[in-house]
Amino acid sequence: MKTARRTVLAGAAALALPAPLAAQGAWPTRPVRLIVPYAASGGTDILARALAEALRPALPQPIVVENRAGAAGVIGSEVVARAEPDGYTLLMVVSTHVMNRYHLPSLPYDPIRDFTPIAMLTRNTMVLVAGANQPFDSLRAMIDHAKRNPGRVGTGSTEALSSFIGQELARRAGIDMPDVAYRSGGQLMNDIVAGHLPTGWTSTVSAMPHIGTGRVRVLAVSTGTRTPYFPDAPTAAEQGVREFDLSGWVALLGPPRMDAGLVGTIGGAVQRVFDDAGFQQRLVALSVERDFRPPAALLEAMQRDDQIWAAAAQAGHIRPQQ
Repeated sequence: MKTARRTVLAGAAALALPAPLAAQGAWPTRPVRLIVPYAASGGTDILARALAEALRPALPQPIVVENRAGAAGVIGSEVVARAEPDGYTLLMVVSTHVMNRYHLPSLPYDPIRDFTPIAMLTRNTMVLVAGANQPFDSLRAMIDHAKRNPGRVGTGSTEALSSFIGQELARRAGIDMPDVAYRSGGQLMNDIVAGHLPTGWTSTVSAMPHIGTGRVRVLAVSTGTRTPYFPDAPTAAEQGVREFDLSGWVALLGPPRMDAGLVGTIGGAVQRVFDDAGFQQRLVALSVERDFRPPAALLEAMQRDDQIWAAAAQAGHIRPQQ
């Protein structure tokens, strides 16, 4: 993973971006903290560092990525919810930021009201991975194996969405697959490679560096269509789990009550990076699906997700942790 990260940073640093933003406004006059509320080496962390490095030529001050992992993203997110709305403390989160209100017993903030939407960045397709040494090489074979060995085929997750996907698949397939929680996709993949974990749901970003080793298989993707990054990996629906279509996103948020002009300045800088052909090539190399959307569209997506997870919780498909 260190090698992959060096490649990311080297490639991002070489991008030719627009003229420095210093002439476009006062922000930033000091370093900006970008809080990633998950452990280092996961997909969100890799994306955050690539974005921070790509922004460096266009900004008079650096973006400093800070990992504040813990409590499924709550610890780092609370830091931003309570920060000054001056643009110097930002947050990069996955869509479980919204789902956490139904998955966790309590939150010290409202995941929508207590943050300012700045931009949606990427779509987050999840993949079901397994070590090549496992006694199954497809989702169908894994389900059959789990039925013969109830409760003995664990499935790893890193946050509420991947946990929900794993348990929803097990529910629909009629199998018992204990959820095994990890702090990051990097840690999950290490245990998959080592054979300590039978299966796990993780992002395409976390999975990609390990696929070429021949020690990891992608058994299925979480969406209704195949991902271009693993075109040979069938969907769950193709393998008998009907209408299975779940994915997430990665977004940039700020503290509540940020000035609209400041949001526009930050969002505009990020959009210029995401519109750059060189950076888009870097996203492809990382297996990241670009899905840039402005604040209003991000807010709409967050509110829509909130309705989906509320209905799932009411149906008993999401249960708060005890």
